This record gives sequence, C-alpha cells and structure tokens, in this order.
Amino acid sequence: MTTFNNIKNALLLTTITTLAGCTTVADMAGYDTATLNTDAAKSYSQVVSKASSQGAVDNTSATAIRVKNVFNRMKPYAVRANTTGVPFDWQVTVIRSPELNAWAMPGGKMAFYTGIVEKLQLTDAEIAAIMGHEMTHALSEHSKKDAGQKILTGLALQLGGAELQSRTGLSDDALGLISDYGLDKPFSRSQESQADAGGLRLMAEAGYNPEAAVAVWQKMEAANGRSNTIATLMSTHPNSGQRIAKIQALLPEVTPVYQAAAKAPTNATSGATTGVTTRTIKRK
Repeated sequence: MTTFNNIKNALLLTTITTLAGCTTVADMAGYDTATLNTDAAKSYSQVVSKASSQGAVDNTSATAIRVKNVFNRMKPYAVRANTTGVPFDWQVTVIRSPELNAWAMPGGKMAFYTGIVEKLQLTDAEIAAIMGHEMTHALSEHSKKDAGQKILTGLALQLGGAELQSRTGLSDDALGLISDYGLDKPFSRSQESQADAGGLRLMAEAGYNPEAAVAVWQKMEAANGRSNTIATLMSTHPNSGQRIAKIQALLPEVTPVYQAAAKAPTNATSGATTGVTTRTIKRK
C-alpha cells in the first residue's frame, strides 16, 4: 500500500508541477494536426461558454479593446508563419480575472486574462510580446508530445483528481482540459526559448518594438517577490536573467524588421504593414 501511495503522490506532484507552468495548452499525444485543432476548438468553446455564463468574458473594457487590437494587428503575421499545412482559426477571448495568465490552444485558440495586463501595467508592445510568445507555441505545435505523457496524466487524475483540485483550486472545466489534452508537464526550456524567439519576430513584423519583451520579463521578475502565482509561473520557465540575455542577443536580428515595419504603410482593414519581408523561424 505504501508503494501505491508513493506512486500516487509522485503522479500528483508531476501534474501539479505542470499546472504551475506556461498556460499554453500542451502535450497532446497521438493526434494529427487537424484532429488536434478540431478537438481543441471544441474544448475552447466550452471554456468560453462557461466564462461567458459567469460574466467573465470581457469585450468592452479598455484592457479588452487593447488586447484585441494587438491580436488583430499580429494575426496576419501568425497566419503567414503557419507551416503546419492546416489553416488556424485564430481567436482570442479576454477573460476578466485577477490571474496573471495567457495561453494558446492548438489551432490558434487564445485567452488573455485582464490581470496580467492590469497588474503588470503592460504597454501594447508588452502585450504583443506575450501574444507573440503564445502564438509561437501554437505555430510550433508544442502540444504534440509522447503518448505516454497523456497516459501519465490520466493516471494522476484517476488516482487523485479531488486532491489535485483541492491543492490547486482548479475548476472542473480546467481539470477536464488537462485530462483531454494530456497536460503532464510544462513546456521545456528550449520550447520556451523558441516561443520567445518566434514571438519577437511576430511582434517586430507587426510593428511593435521587440525590446518590450525584455521589459515584460523585468516586470515578471519584479513581481516575483510579491506574488505566489508569479513565483510558480517563473519556476517552470527559463531563468529570467538567462531569458532576458537570450532575448537581448536576438534584438540585432529582429530590430531591423521592426524598423522596416514601423516605416511601412498600414493596411486599414487588418492593421498589417505591407512591404515587409518575413522569414519563418527555424524550428527544432
């Protein structure tokens, strides 16, 4: 019985560690891209419907308008960067919540929480840095992982779903998403670095100064000592100092892209700049 309990606790710890990580929906195993995206869209619809029924979907606040403006300005470049062979139906929902959170599901279904914008006092360019990061997770299909990870999570949920819920405060909907998508660990540090790099290029192409990505992580670092949520989030991401250094090392490459985009004419309909040469980030 002791061995069983040790296994149970280990599985619970693995799952709890995952929940503390990047809020992008990850590690879906054994699904082709089209199926993955379709299933994610169904779950996304359920999450949005539930949030709407609770009055948590924000379409009218200044924060929501800013987030959607940034999303619409970046979307054409995310569409262009899609090399999966399957078109994404990009959507973003702004959720009224104090959480410092944002995530993207397979197929481009995204959520931005008002808390991360308002508590960190993000500028539009800093919103774009987070938006681009999450878009790159989806574009890079970081959700495709080993099927064994899904099995591990399924066992953890079967053995201790109630305990997991009591420890994390997750809703039934959130637990359902974990079960459906086999979320059993945070994105690897290499994937996080890849998402940072891809996000820098997307925001630069859209005419947002990529230096804002440095400011985002400086703000995260400053908030680290004030919030258990931030401490938990940052524990599963690359060291902030290392992350900032890597972003700064990429700035000479993406800054000319931003400068060209800032000078280019703007398409009044999409918000996209024209005449900007784009390059797909080489993905591992």
